Amino acid sequence: MTEYGRGRGSEPWHPEDPLYGDQGWTAHQTQQGQQGQAPYGGAPQQPYPQEPQYQEQQQYGQQQYQDPDYRDPQQFQAPQQYLEQQEQQYQQHPGQQQYTAEPPFGEAQQYAQAQQQHRQDQQHQQMYAAQQAYPQAQPQQPSVYDSQGWDTGQGQYVAAAAQTDAYAGTDPYAQQPVAGYPGETPDLYTTPDAFPPPQPPGRRHLEPDPVEELPDDAAADGAEGLFAGGDDGDEPGDGRRGGRSKGGKPKRRSGAACLIAAVVIIGVVGGGGYYGYTYLKDRFGSAADFAGEGSGETVEVTIPQGAGLGQMGRILKAAGVVASAQAFVDAATANPDGSKIQPGVYPLKKGMSAASAVEFMTDPSKLNVLTIAEGWRNAKVYDAIDKKLKKPEGTTRGIAQREVKNLGLPAWANNNPKIMDPLEGFLYPARYDLSQDSTPESLLRQMVKNATDKYTELGIEGKAKDLGLENPLQVVTVASLVNAEGKNHDDFRKMAEVVYNRLEKTNDVTNQKLEFDSTYNYIKGTSEINFSLKEARAFDHPYNTHFVKGLPPAPIGNPGADALNATLDPDEGGWMFFVSVDGDKTTFTKTYEEHQKLAAEFLERQKQKNGG
Repeated sequence: MTEYGRGRGSEPWHPEDPLYGDQGWTAHQTQQGQQGQAPYGGAPQQPYPQEPQYQEQQQYGQQQYQDPDYRDPQQFQAPQQYLEQQEQQYQQHPGQQQYTAEPPFGEAQQYAQAQQQHRQDQQHQQMYAAQQAYPQAQPQQPSVYDSQGWDTGQGQYVAAAAQTDAYAGTDPYAQQPVAGYPGETPDLYTTPDAFPPPQPPGRRHLEPDPVEELPDDAAADGAEGLFAGGDDGDEPGDGRRGGRSKGGKPKRRSGAACLIAAVVIIGVVGGGGYYGYTYLKDRFGSAADFAGEGSGETVEVTIPQGAGLGQMGRILKAAGVVASAQAFVDAATANPDGSKIQPGVYPLKKGMSAASAVEFMTDPSKLNVLTIAEGWRNAKVYDAIDKKLKKPEGTTRGIAQREVKNLGLPAWANNNPKIMDPLEGFLYPARYDLSQDSTPESLLRQMVKNATDKYTELGIEGKAKDLGLENPLQVVTVASLVNAEGKNHDDFRKMAEVVYNRLEKTNDVTNQKLEFDSTYNYIKGTSEINFSLKEARAFDHPYNTHFVKGLPPAPIGNPGADALNATLDPDEGGWMFFVSVDGDKTTFTKTYEEHQKLAAEFLERQKQKNGG
């Protein structure tokens, strides 16, 4: 090879050329080892005589460049003058090659060999990068060297020209591209985008990146997943997956996590199936129901006011009486009296069929409530409480007498020592739901509270004076008389008018006597109509209005809301007398003469009724 580049034929490059086959990392194999090879396209190589100058350089370079790592810094200073001289000559004659004698070999030659090795390293680096970017086999591009043995970097252009023109480069005396001096070639090892240094041929294959070793406490910090496992083998690991950690503890699969996951999956699937089955059964299947009239255990079920059949069914199901609310609704709908079930407390048995529960609840006598009717006297209320709570006769009366001051009566209720029963008129008529905790005292206290609340609502304390009465207790007393003498609600306002007219001081017909039979019967504890009027007028008792003037000391019963309203708002028709001829209808009159005719008619009817 000469300074003009490659000859006409294919001949081997300089043995230290990095593109000359794969001669190992140092590229110092002898040329004889490469005989017979055709590294460039398989074409036979032709010998080409080399100039003595080049042969001498090659021989000298082989002797001096035995150790590629040896670099003496002092030898890099002397050749600098020689390089500057060559550069000046090149600038004077840029169009032609300079045929100058080679400088003596020595420091300049060693510097040139170092520069050539540096260029070879760059070409190795470019080849490595090209192989990484293009793994397919690419044609090798020859290098072009100048007279000093330096790579001019024009090999790529020669290769491109060879591809386009088959006869390019055959003239050894053709003008070669001019290469710049070495200082113009960038040094890719010192730039920010520098390539990594070339690797030896035996290490030009990519290696997998090492797996980052997990810390010893990765399992404690939740680094392992729910199903994370390890290698249970005997071979020690290197910290990677599948091996043991540095501490020597093998990774184990978390059985508890797997068990929890399995339980969750089974729960989701099983729960969905159960609810799906329940939905289909409730929608398309028959409602669950018990059979028979229930077990011996009795429970009290309270049905609130305004509850519908659906709400009743849910309450009964919660108490264990019926199997399902829908079964109760179906049974109540099928029963003609199912819509007449009243609110209250029912003593029912557990495990009843829906039809049995409906039949029981449609019977008013089965309802566990106590109903106090309007006008009832206290004696009747006491007996009803004893009977409902299954207490001995007289139990509630004795409690009422002993606890009268502790039952919540208002201050104006007991202001007369002649009162027979201070609670009379204060056991308000209503329906009272009973439970297992109900007692005579609790019922009496609730009744007094209801009466007091009602009287306060009506404002009887402020209206007593307007009605010509002395105190609120007299208002309740008038209402009790109206409720006792009237036959129906239509009579109450006229009856209240009769009371107020007879209490007038100007009343000279009855002389301010009421003469109500109900007061005489209250004393006797009877409800007789036919009694001796003569005996009644002769009976001296504060409650006997046939004997005394004015009102009795206290009410003779427990008036209801209608009697109370009538007492506060009388008819004002001037009525003074009244009589019931047939026992059902009450006739009111204003004069005593009209009353006498009606009274005679009444007596005649009584004689015929009694067979006289």
